[in-house]
Amino acid sequence: MNTKLHAVSDADGRPLSFFMTAGQVSDYTGAAALLDDLPKAQWLLGDRGYDADWFRDALQAKGIEPCIPGRRSRNEPVKYDKRRYRRRSRIEIMFGRLKGLAPGRHPLRPVSHRLLLRCRPRCHRHLLAVINES
Repeated sequence: MNTKLHAVSDADGRPLSFFMTAGQVSDYTGAAALLDDLPKAQWLLGDRGYDADWFRDALQAKGIEPCIPGRRSRNEPVKYDKRRYRRRSRIEIMFGRLKGLAPGRHPLRPVSHRLLLRCRPRCHRHLLAVINES
């Protein structure tokens, strides 16, 4: 069995909220769960797994501009800012840092980190909420 970790982070890659689902569950489940936890943001970057018309509409209703590339199975391509989408590396780095906190790596690491990462997800999906653009 595998799991997916859905995360929302700010523009600097600091995590704001997490939601874990089973690996076979659709990414839309994670999107729906994290929708209420989204902060006020100018725009939101998400990977292809979050490409759904209802999710885009919900973001626009909150005043957030989505920057999500369309799925390959979409009939009509979706326009998104490719230059903005390159910022996804910030959240990838955040996941790398979280996975780097492997249990037992450092003897002085707090026990809470060991317990949190004992069942690390094999896959992750992410949303990057840009609160203030500078």
